[in-house]
Amino acid sequence: MMQDAKPDAGPGLVQETIGVITQHIRAHELGPGDKLPSESSLAKELNISRTVVREAFRSLAAMRLIDLSVGKRAKVASIDHGAMSLMIEHGVITEQINVQQIYDVRRTIETRTVTLAALRRSDAEAESIMRHALEMQAHVDQADLVMEHDLAFHLDIARASRNPVFVVIVGAFQGVSRQSWPIGWKSRAPGEERASMIATHIGIAEAINAGDPQRASNLMSAHFDDSAKALLLAGLT
Repeated sequence: MMQDAKPDAGPGLVQETIGVITQHIRAHELGPGDKLPSESSLAKELNISRTVVREAFRSLAAMRLIDLSVGKRAKVASIDHGAMSLMIEHGVITEQINVQQIYDVRRTIETRTVTLAALRRSDAEAESIMRHALEMQAHVDQADLVMEHDLAFHLDIARASRNPVFVVIVGAFQGVSRQSWPIGWKSRAPGEERASMIATHIGIAEAINAGDPQRASNLMSAHFDDSAKALLLAGLT
């Protein structure tokens, strides 16, 4: 219990309350969807104001660690990529990292996810990955649709890797990808260059379906090398 705390102490008390709440989650082995104590009960237990607890809850919700709904108890959240995505986008906006650095990291991560996907995917996952690749081909003249299926293609591969950490990381890159993807697409000449990019996706999907991790990894590596080159030609560093 926080003894003799002022009812509306500053950010230090909010941070301490955040620590208490996260410790409560660990100590009680709470999982996604499990309810947390109410604001009033926590305020009484910790000898602080409900305002402090409310701010702590808001901070945890902003970090996507808990879910808040009006009139309902706070719940433990399922992990997602939201907080990491904001951090990456902030890094790009403030020029602490650049798009080429992001693609370098993605290349490293996604050659691993595609390797695991080729080994672990279900039939339904292989079918979904192939469907996105074929939809890219079918809508080659509609850049927005190609992009959406491209992003879904990579996220499906991460899911098929059976490692939820990869799903979070790949998902976190999608905000920046939505900004850089159209630039890379425009830098590819209509016709052969764009068709070649899509053909690589189809090849990756085929390798996953065939359970060929080496070919899948080689094609993914080539895809990211090609994408990085397209962005450089467009002047995006």
